[in-house]
Amino acid sequence: MERTLIKNLKDQINSEVLIKGWVDVRRDHGKLIFIDLRDATGLVQMVALPNNEGVVESASKVRSEYVIEVKGKVNARPEKMVKEGVLNGELEIEILELNVLSEAHELPFDSETDLNMDTKLDYRPLTLRSKKDRAIFKVQAEIVKSFRNFLDSQNFTEFQAPKLVGGDAEGGAEVFKVDYFKNHDAYLATSPQLYKQILAGVYEKVFTVGNVYRAEKHSTSRHINEYTSLDFELGFIKDHTDVMKVLNDLLVSMVDDLKTNVSTEFKLLEAEFPETPKEFPSMKLREVQELIKKETGEDSTNAPDLEPAQERWLCEYAKKEFNSDFIFVTHYPVEKRPMYTYEDEEDRGFTKSFDLLFNGIEIVSGGQRNHDYNVLVQKIKDKGLDPESFSFYLQAFKYGMPAHGGIGMGLERLTAKFLGLDNVKEATLFPRDLNRIDTLLSK
Repeated sequence: MERTLIKNLKDQINSEVLIKGWVDVRRDHGKLIFIDLRDATGLVQMVALPNNEGVVESASKVRSEYVIEVKGKVNARPEKMVKEGVLNGELEIEILELNVLSEAHELPFDSETDLNMDTKLDYRPLTLRSKKDRAIFKVQAEIVKSFRNFLDSQNFTEFQAPKLVGGDAEGGAEVFKVDYFKNHDAYLATSPQLYKQILAGVYEKVFTVGNVYRAEKHSTSRHINEYTSLDFELGFIKDHTDVMKVLNDLLVSMVDDLKTNVSTEFKLLEAEFPETPKEFPSMKLREVQELIKKETGEDSTNAPDLEPAQERWLCEYAKKEFNSDFIFVTHYPVEKRPMYTYEDEEDRGFTKSFDLLFNGIEIVSGGQRNHDYNVLVQKIKDKGLDPESFSFYLQAFKYGMPAHGGIGMGLERLTAKFLGLDNVKEATLFPRDLNRIDTLLSK
């Protein structure tokens, strides 16, 4: 008999099926034994009836996380026992045969208990099986799928960026050094930035999904040292506003996809879908700082960036004034942005760059890039860097590059903000941080 996935049982009422999965929970009620079985597609309630002694004996021995296969009959529930809005709430499996495929030790905690972060991560292979964690990473998978589908529909070409590089893309971020061949040092990539710019000179419109590495010694709820970066770059732009338009449309489309495909997971996690107007509000950094000064009395009008508390305030303002959970902040100072960032000819000292804030935090950085070879070489020097160190990258500009721009967006942080999670580690499958690579470094 072919295996039936749990999500497809509704099509098999009054039929015998073979299903396989993990025991979620076993409940004994007098002579009846109920087992909730889950597979990757969902959950179903099964019952061992007392007239089948062999099944009752087998069922009485299983516990949570046993892997079993069951041959059973799909029965419709009586109308008054139907669970509306629940997968398989209209049916129940009568167990006819039960075979244990893999036994499980007793769990060190109840699978749905709220655990502190260290305990949750110490037992990550187990805690990922909880309803909440399964929902989080189902949403995350949908975010990546939506990112790819939208850019595919806009004729972008996907590429895979190298993770071992000869130097840092931004000439300053803390990097992880790796011993390479012939006494050379290599580094784990902090960004696919240089490669996506090179490829904008080949395919015009490109994107990539891949891990990047930052060696900053953060210990916060918003930083991790390895994360998944969602990047795109496009050529022949007018300026940074073309990039913002693509990003705006991408996120509107992504929210629509999430509503269609993972609304059940949002509901389980008690998360609300964000407000995504057709055009996100946008303000220059100095305009934001003047607004904050006017509304709160806090004077930061000469600061090169916004503080976290100011980002939260601005997002609350955008929600109230524009009914948007997203807001662009543009025109960061030249000294605050990397050497490849384009300086605004009409607003010297400031760049055609932006951050996109969402629910109180920056989730995207982007902007127009310098495409003129001579300008880029000078900008590299202005940052105190050696153009010779970027000779491989500079070839693309020496031999003709269109005006171009793009973005980088952290998948884990975006997931956390979509779902209202307090710590980015909750939205990271296997977090790497100052204190942990799977296990605590202090152990």
